[in-house]
Amino acid sequence: MNTTLLARWNRLTTPLLSDEARQKATYQQLSEAYGASDRHYHGLAHIRTLLDAVIQHPTLIQDREVVELAIWFHDAVYSTLRDDNEARSAALALEFLRHTTLSPERRQRVAYLIERTKDHTQPQPAADPDLHFFLDADLQILGASEADYWQYARQVRQEYRLVPDFMYRRGRRKVLEKLLNVPVLYQTPAFRERLDALARRNLRAELKVWESGGEV
Repeated sequence: MNTTLLARWNRLTTPLLSDEARQKATYQQLSEAYGASDRHYHGLAHIRTLLDAVIQHPTLIQDREVVELAIWFHDAVYSTLRDDNEARSAALALEFLRHTTLSPERRQRVAYLIERTKDHTQPQPAADPDLHFFLDADLQILGASEADYWQYARQVRQEYRLVPDFMYRRGRRKVLEKLLNVPVLYQTPAFRERLDALARRNLRAELKVWESGGEV
């Protein structure tokens, strides 16, 4: 991770943790995880983008520490061959957080936010602004420019490179269809107004490619 991300990590965790060695070790652990060679999208740039979103949308967030901690840990464990990445990432967060001054309730909130990223198409609890912001920030790439979206689509395919084409095509189509069919893609008005139309355009375009037998 670069020095900017290191500074952000230290600024977030120093007030919560007196054990400097643990602080550094956890940072190194996260750095290695997000910087692994098999991380093409779910890596350092993704974490930086979400942290930037926190700065850009301060009025959407109630507990900034909890949200930022969830951002740091939410993809810490990421294997395309497993379906428990979110649970394992949440467990990793809790292991670190038990050594901090964060209250047990707020530690569980961090884990809860992480676990909710398992399926963005599920109905979300009402009146939970931090969860809504976190999920929307995580999905903002869907409403990116056409060029950035296609780069994201190619990066995701690279992360699933061990999956045969016919299986990936089928699975990816299901994911895209599920996202397109959800009535509310973005939970907050701010993200919805800015990104929903663009996201649905991008999703339909990628789905069309897979349906036509093409590749991203």
